[in-house]
Amino acid sequence: MSHSTYNLQWNEAQSQIKELLEYETTPEGQKPETDRVSAFQTVAVLYIKYIQVFRKLEECFYQIVHPQKRIVLRHVLDGTMGRLLELKNEMVNLEFSEYHFFDDVLSDMKLTPADIEIPVPRYFTQDNEKDIKDRMKLMAETLAKYRLDETTDKKEEIKMSLEEAIKIIQVHERARQGCLRAKFMREIRAQEEREKMLSLQGASTMDPDVASTYIQKVWKGYSQRNKTSKLREEELIFIGMQPNSDTPSKHKDSPLNKVARREEERVLIQSQHEREYQDALVNIKEKIREAEGPDIKENMQDQIRQWFIETRDATGKFPDYPSDDEGGSAAIFKTKEEGGEEGGNGEGGKKKGKKGKKKKGEKKKKGKKKGGKKGEAPAGDDEEGFRMAPSCFMPGMDEATQTYEEIWKYRDENENFQQKYDAELIKELKRGEVESEIRVQVDDLMRQELKNLKAALQKDMGKKGGKGSAKKKGGKKKDKKAGKKGKKDKKAGKKGKKEKDLTPDR
Repeated sequence: MSHSTYNLQWNEAQSQIKELLEYETTPEGQKPETDRVSAFQTVAVLYIKYIQVFRKLEECFYQIVHPQKRIVLRHVLDGTMGRLLELKNEMVNLEFSEYHFFDDVLSDMKLTPADIEIPVPRYFTQDNEKDIKDRMKLMAETLAKYRLDETTDKKEEIKMSLEEAIKIIQVHERARQGCLRAKFMREIRAQEEREKMLSLQGASTMDPDVASTYIQKVWKGYSQRNKTSKLREEELIFIGMQPNSDTPSKHKDSPLNKVARREEERVLIQSQHEREYQDALVNIKEKIREAEGPDIKENMQDQIRQWFIETRDATGKFPDYPSDDEGGSAAIFKTKEEGGEEGGNGEGGKKKGKKGKKKKGEKKKKGKKKGGKKGEAPAGDDEEGFRMAPSCFMPGMDEATQTYEEIWKYRDENENFQQKYDAELIKELKRGEVESEIRVQVDDLMRQELKNLKAALQKDMGKKGGKGSAKKKGGKKKDKKAGKKGKKDKKAGKKGKKEKDLTPDR
């Protein structure tokens, strides 16, 4: 089958997984069930649907040759197998049995028992082929090393003289001849008895024509049965229900053999594309480091220097650089983004403050109404019945489903006919790795730069402090002189005021 066939099959399986996840996470799927039979029916339906999804995903994973698609497929496939085991455990706990009967469920879903057979995933042996071969080789070597020699099992030889050996041979030979003579005599006696019986009964009186008719009847029946079996075989070959064993060349070119050969070819293409993908991961990462590394490094340094300046202008001193455990410069940009989001929501938060208080009060009142008297629990919290345990594999399946919908569901692959790796996706993946590696180098450089800036700032503050003390001393002397002049001026002012007083008699 073609690549598009398996892509469509994968799309169908993902749609079914999405529906199942939505059902299991809705209140309807989490509703407790009091009846054990209906609870088993619900779990059995989910179990059978997951088996159908698993069969489709397993076939897709075995035949899809795109290396990046196979990564997502493997994630979904492992999650589906884990969910199957969880549902199997739920059914065992419900029925207290390892074997279950799905007759009613299969008839309702219009399926056969063959549709719910769980095949062993072929990638179990495909991925571990080398380990299996090494194990078999080790076992063969071990058996060959510790196998006992055949010469040790030989029996001890019996020693005897020549006369004794001749006697033993003579005894066995006479016994053999006696057995043959007795057999011959029995045959003679039996022949004589048959002749006597024939002589008593008389000669056969059957007509030769009747005898020939009997012979013809037996022969015609035998030949007709052979012809009928050949006609039946030819008819089955003609309608395609039986391979033609008489023509080996046509048998090799039968559709089933073509499909089997094509599957083997796709497995070889898978391994080839996987090797190319692993090589591309290394090569593309090196190209990104060479082409975009200097620009990324420069941009990071500019952003960190801008943060130094902004913090110094706001607080009057340079900040402390975050440690590697805190994330380094990544923590700086993270706090900036969080601060921007809080600033954008600040105005709305003030307006909603009063409303929020009112809503809290309303909620408290409603809670009192719902709660009723003390000691009464809200309705629905303590409902008895069967509930499935929380799944450990559903979050992973949901994550893989989102990845499929974001990347692969609507991706145009008309130009990628051979289904090789997508270089753009590798660039997006490796660009983040390159940034994290460069960030470590930039953090070391900027820590040293910040240390130098703090040292230079301390030197400048020390110089300014010396000049300021000298200015204070000179200022004190001037203040004393000015104080004396001020006192003289005040006295002169008092005298002037007395001379200018025009109403001394008051």
